Amino acid sequence: MSQTKKAFFVAGTDTEIGKTLVSSALVHSFAQQGLIAVGMKPVAAGALLDDGMWVNEDVMSLKASSNLAASSERDRLINPYLFKLPAAPHIAAQQEGRQIALSVIVDCYQQLASQVEAIIVEGVGGFNVPFNATEDSAQMAQRLNLPVILVVGMRLGCINHALLTAEAIAARGLNLAGWVANSAQHEMAYLQENLSALQERIKAPLLGCIPNLAQPSAAAAAHYLDVNKILVD
Repeated sequence: MSQTKKAFFVAGTDTEIGKTLVSSALVHSFAQQGLIAVGMKPVAAGALLDDGMWVNEDVMSLKASSNLAASSERDRLINPYLFKLPAAPHIAAQQEGRQIALSVIVDCYQQLASQVEAIIVEGVGGFNVPFNATEDSAQMAQRLNLPVILVVGMRLGCINHALLTAEAIAARGLNLAGWVANSAQHEMAYLQENLSALQERIKAPLLGCIPNLAQPSAAAAAHYLDVNKILVD
C-alpha cells in the first residue's frame, strides 16, 4: 500500500523555464517538512557521460534533493526513459529505436510512490509534448491523475503561455494546485505587472516567485516557495 501523502505533477509553460529547479526545490521543501520525499523524471532527453555512465542533469538534480536512499532499482523507477539526444522525446526515442510507453511510466510511479511520503513528478518540455504516435506528456499527467503545479517562465509572452497551459490542464480534468513564477534567464521588464495579470487570471495560489539566482540550487529556490499552501490536507 502506498505511503504517499503528497504527490504532484510539475508542468511548464515551455522548455528551459526552470521545471527541474522548482521540482527539486519542492522535493527539498517536503524533505524539510520531515517527509520522505523523492522526485521522478519519467522521460529525460539529453545525457552526458559521467564515469562511464550516461546521466541526465535534471535527474541528478532531483536525486540530490531527495532524502530517499539511492539504489540502482530506484534509479530505474525515478527515470525509466533516458535518451542521449537533447531533442523532443518522440524524436530522441526514434533515434535510439525505442518507444515510450505510458504503462511503463505508471508502473514505475506506483512502485516509487509506495516507498515514500511525498513525490514530485516532473514533466518534459511544455505540458503537451509527443511521446509516440498516440501518447503524449499531457496523457501521462492524466494517467497519473495528480494535482498539477505549473511553472511559469517569466519572460515576454508568459501570460499567453500560462493561460493556455492552465486551460489545457483543466481540459484534461486535472486540478491546478498552484503555480510558481520563475525568472529562469533574467528579470523581465514589468515583472510585477505581469505577475499581477497572472494572479488575476489563474485560479490557483501562487506558491512563490523565484528570482534569477546567481547560483541556482534546490535549497536556494525553496527559500522563495511556500509549500504550506499545498501541504494543507
